[in-house]
Amino acid sequence: MEKIALVVGSSGIAGSVLAEKLIAGGWETYGLARRPNTENKELKPVAADLLELDSLRKALADVRPTHVYITTWMRNETEAENIRVNGLMVRNILSVLSEGKSVEHVALVTGLKHYLGPFEAYAKEGFLPETPLREEHPRLELENFYYAQEDEVYAAAERDGFTWSIHRPHTVIGMAVGNAMNMGTTLAVYANICKQTGRQFVWPGSSAQWNGLSDMTDAGVLAEHLIWASTTDIARNEAFNIVNGDVFRWSRLWKRLAEYFDVEAVGFDGQIHPLELAMANDGEIWEQIAEKYKLKENSLSRLATAWHTDLDLGRPIEVMTDMSKSRKMGFTVFQDTEEAFYNLFGKLKRENLIP
Repeated sequence: MEKIALVVGSSGIAGSVLAEKLIAGGWETYGLARRPNTENKELKPVAADLLELDSLRKALADVRPTHVYITTWMRNETEAENIRVNGLMVRNILSVLSEGKSVEHVALVTGLKHYLGPFEAYAKEGFLPETPLREEHPRLELENFYYAQEDEVYAAAERDGFTWSIHRPHTVIGMAVGNAMNMGTTLAVYANICKQTGRQFVWPGSSAQWNGLSDMTDAGVLAEHLIWASTTDIARNEAFNIVNGDVFRWSRLWKRLAEYFDVEAVGFDGQIHPLELAMANDGEIWEQIAEKYKLKENSLSRLATAWHTDLDLGRPIEVMTDMSKSRKMGFTVFQDTEEAFYNLFGKLKRENLIP
């Protein structure tokens, strides 16, 4: 039977790689975004605003996907507004697609804030889960837009009879411009600013993150996991963690990243040094770097998301994720995290986004 995919958020870190892998696997693939990615000529672009039902109905009038992959979200000022907006986006897309009665499976990408709490109360004392994080960990008694998104999927599945999967990656490493959560590119930009200005590559985070164990999720691994869960019977109607499969300590990896960019690494010195402060006045410096090296993007804010990198690296606990559930069901894809960073840096250079 023909598989037709709709990737919601096809211009993002997760969605762009997913679309590539679906197309390579022979899927007819549509990519929905406000500004669709047109670089992939085999991806069928769908331009629509997820907050506007009329926009969605018009854009999707002739699209009948069998599989829907929701990989996008919108950042707002408060968690209450995150819940309203992001819940509405999921509700709208599934309501419009319900009219066509073609959907067999919906996969939703959320993340570890499911366990760690929303931005407003992120990884605070009193809400810290046991690690490694496991899927059976109960919801926190906090407002959380991931819960709202999940509930919209559950309600639509009950109404329309499709199966679903929830995917909870750790920090996703991949390439996208204008993405709201982009640690890999943020660190690459920060390192290049340090190199061009002679500054030290200063660890911005906590002692717990510097010394503790951590893991991450390569965008390619996440894409493979989405396809696997949406086409594997045993994985139906389940929530999954998804990470690369290795663990590391930042105390080693930070020095390795510094070596890659030929900058001087400074580790944890007893204080947190937020990147958001360190890079606050670097917009003009990046413009100068972009002009010097003829880079494709001269806007620092389009490449670096220091606020989100600070959240991840400033946690008061080590954070790693249990993958037993997926492994037992047959998902065996693995990616070395250090190599994932190097692969990303190489791609950023080839795409002329960093020197």
